[in-house]
Amino acid sequence: MKLQKEIVKELAGYASLVRRMEKDNRLLSTHLSLFTGLFVCWQRSGFISPFGVTRKTLMAFSKVASIATYHKCIKELDEYGYIRYEPSYHPKLGSQVYWPARWEV
Repeated sequence: MKLQKEIVKELAGYASLVRRMEKDNRLLSTHLSLFTGLFVCWQRSGFISPFGVTRKTLMAFSKVASIATYHKCIKELDEYGYIRYEPSYHPKLGSQVYWPARWEV
């Protein structure tokens, strides 16, 4: 578990990144919604990177109803450098998500 001061710094970085995402014309609302769902998972894992996620959980948090849209958006968040995503095809292990170091994209 990170120290309170480090968590505040991470949250400030998160807010800065969301503002940057707002100006990125490649992104749609589903990308931002999914990224917010990733934030919730990251928070619940104690702000540790990498952290495990499941498609079912992320789709519930982000309100993305289509599996195809989910895969498209998470792949694009990875391609655009907002996250690093390592999919797992094991149903119980979940995929790993890495946050960008120092919030630089």
